[in-house]
Amino acid sequence: MKKIFFYAMTLLVGTIAMTSCEDDNDSNPTLMQPNTFVLNTPVVGTSLVDMATTASINLTWSQPTPYTDFNAPVIPTYYIQMSTSGTFEKAFDDTADDNTGADYIQLAESHSVGNVDILKDDINKSMQKLNGWAADAVPETQMLYFRIKAVVRDASFTEYYPIYSNIVSVNTKPIYVELLNADPEIWYLIGADIGDGSWGGNVPSQTFPMQLVDGAEYDAKTGQGEIQWVGYLEGNGFKLKQYPDSWDYQWGQGASFGTFVKNDGGSGNITVPAAGIYQVTLNTGSDVLTVEEYTESVTTLTDMYFTGSFCGWDNSNPMQAVHTAATQNHDWYIEVDLQANDEVKFYDGADWTYNRGGSLINLTDGYYGFGTQNGPNIVIPETGSYLVIFNDITGYYRFIKQ
Repeated sequence: MKKIFFYAMTLLVGTIAMTSCEDDNDSNPTLMQPNTFVLNTPVVGTSLVDMATTASINLTWSQPTPYTDFNAPVIPTYYIQMSTSGTFEKAFDDTADDNTGADYIQLAESHSVGNVDILKDDINKSMQKLNGWAADAVPETQMLYFRIKAVVRDASFTEYYPIYSNIVSVNTKPIYVELLNADPEIWYLIGADIGDGSWGGNVPSQTFPMQLVDGAEYDAKTGQGEIQWVGYLEGNGFKLKQYPDSWDYQWGQGASFGTFVKNDGGSGNITVPAAGIYQVTLNTGSDVLTVEEYTESVTTLTDMYFTGSFCGWDNSNPMQAVHTAATQNHDWYIEVDLQANDEVKFYDGADWTYNRGGSLINLTDGYYGFGTQNGPNIVIPETGSYLVIFNDITGYYRFIKQ
């Protein structure tokens, strides 16, 4: 079975312990913490970056290689920090009621390589949080400062030996963004039972997002609450992780099925005792994970189509099965260009015996909803390219902007 282990602190402790009563101490590795590392000047240089039109800002840095400055084979974890003052004295806390004096934000997602594209949505939201601009009081330009924090983490994700890069600046033309309630926190399924079974990071064919729960409430600041997935598991193993490209935050199996552990580098793959339809439920606020047999009747469909006014309601847009490694599939996807006010539905491609329609609820990256049999046509609010995901058991769908 595939297991994810975190060796960093084991290696460090081993390095520290490599002392001897003999006279060869000089040849033993010695733990040496580096003081800093180099964040390169961004490619945009001194150009004014229009935050209304740019897609992202790229940052690269020369890594402690890998922490050879530590004189130990340790791979660091990196976090991007952003400031509009360049002082980096007090971090903004999304869960705090009062962020007076906060002068920088650390982005949640971590990285293991020294080349990252920071998406404009993350930048714009961060600037708005730090400055609290009114819609009519956004400055013409705003200098934005970046630095990188590098840490070593153990299997429980405790951080050790933080060091910081130099600070670089980018001149931006900022825009006003309305700070809405946080999107619900979504986790992803990955494993031999999920997608193509390869444990890869591609969404949705290798790593698959869990769905929201109809009628559930989510914390306005953190987005935490209950999420779920209903589908077929064969017992070959899977895990949960918070980010498609990172194992920073994960759920695995403990001593046996039914015992699940979070952020345990030695956890096993979650392996159901018998093949069947299961409901995986995670409460991201209380950190409770359950994997239980799904007791309602389920029909296995061999085809699913995405149709609507954009194609004359024909069968020219078959959806792709997500879980091709399993003997049953109940999740489907398609990438499609849609226009505002297009009307769409999901159906079996035959006689409309199975069809699902409904309404849309806003997310930062698109929309979601819960389709019902013979429900209303789904009206697309905004022109764009979308990754559309659909679960034929629950009727849940997502339209993710590309």
